[in-house]
Amino acid sequence: MTATAKTITRLPTGIPARVDGLDWDRITTDLDGQGCAVLNSLLTPEECDAIAALYPDDAHFRSRIVMGRHGFGRGEYKYFSYPLPDLIAELRPALYARLTATANRWNEAMGIDIRYPESHAAFLKRCHEAGQARPTPLLLQYGDGDYNCLHQDLYGEHVFPLQVAILLSEPGRDFTGGEFVLTEQRPRMQSRAEVVPLAQGDAVAFAVHHRPVQGTRGTYRVNLRHGVSRIRSGHRHTVGVIFHDAK
Repeated sequence: MTATAKTITRLPTGIPARVDGLDWDRITTDLDGQGCAVLNSLLTPEECDAIAALYPDDAHFRSRIVMGRHGFGRGEYKYFSYPLPDLIAELRPALYARLTATANRWNEAMGIDIRYPESHAAFLKRCHEAGQARPTPLLLQYGDGDYNCLHQDLYGEHVFPLQVAILLSEPGRDFTGGEFVLTEQRPRMQSRAEVVPLAQGDAVAFAVHHRPVQGTRGTYRVNLRHGVSRIRSGHRHTVGVIFHDAK
């Protein structure tokens, strides 16, 4: 870990105030309408570089996954271990607190009885009591020709229905290609794809598994998967903030 990374991940970040200052009316509208929403300038370029610089230091991580070995695509990622780096540890509860109302409203609309507590600590307690105790925030690394197949990050019985991915690299400077892609599989209809353009430090909040859609005959569920298109040149780093832990 570089001196810069060590310094930035240990200094106070002001993350809760920064998250609260986002345009949550617009974000909520986009989530309801598209299943995803961009969180502009969530991290500074210096914070992005600091997190990406953690990747070579295995002391921060519990496991490394090479995607090609499992049919997940090409590239690799590492799951952070507890304790999480300060920046990630602050982002997780701050974002959760802002997304909980949408998660509960979606479940009510879809006829799902599960409700989520106001605090992330209370939700993690629920996960850990069910044997889901391994941290799920992850750092992804892609090179030329790498990609991430469409998938869902479920990990166990207890699943928070939204998650956040933050682009740490600068498109056009650090890499080309590598767009975030979301697909919706709608009942008795062809699937719909959404490509989300991001700049360095931007995040995308999106549905993990399914979301409610209002149709002419009432509300129905659509199934969602997400991935990353092929990197055409350079290297791309992303941090994934998943709110439920894994078995």
